[in-house]
Amino acid sequence: MDPYVEPGGSWRPFWAVAGVLGLVLVCDLVLPGADLPPLLWVVALVGAPGAVALGCLAARRVWTVRVDADGLAVGREQVPLREVDAAALRDADRGVDAGAPVLGGGGSLPRGRTGLPLRLIDGRTVLVPTRDPAALRTALLAGVRDTSDRTRGTQGTLGT
Repeated sequence: MDPYVEPGGSWRPFWAVAGVLGLVLVCDLVLPGADLPPLLWVVALVGAPGAVALGCLAARRVWTVRVDADGLAVGREQVPLREVDAAALRDADRGVDAGAPVLGGGGSLPRGRTGLPLRLIDGRTVLVPTRDPAALRTALLAGVRDTSDRTRGTQGTLGT
């Protein structure tokens, strides 16, 4: 099975901030007039890119989706593939449990992602945040064995 990896975030915002700060630095050096105070430059060149870099790194750690031989992982949360209901995964029109928890943490899906509903063999449903549900479903189906002979649990999303 080929591993499937969907990065949780990109470094694009970091490079955009760095580019804007570089442009402002060039303008400050080239254009006549009052210069910006050195303390402001230190704060701008260290603080802004540092804060954006921390946000990018956090998004990559928390929302990266991986499917490999070990199972499905979203951030630190993992679901072994043997616990995924393959029959329900193949059925695209089954709907989603209201209030299904989002893998990776948080109460809602990150911006720009949709939730792929994933039914587990114990009857619970979780949402997997993804930018490409079709590719994720294909990767999961490649690694999941058919569990339709197992008895499905009756436990709801919230354990009731």
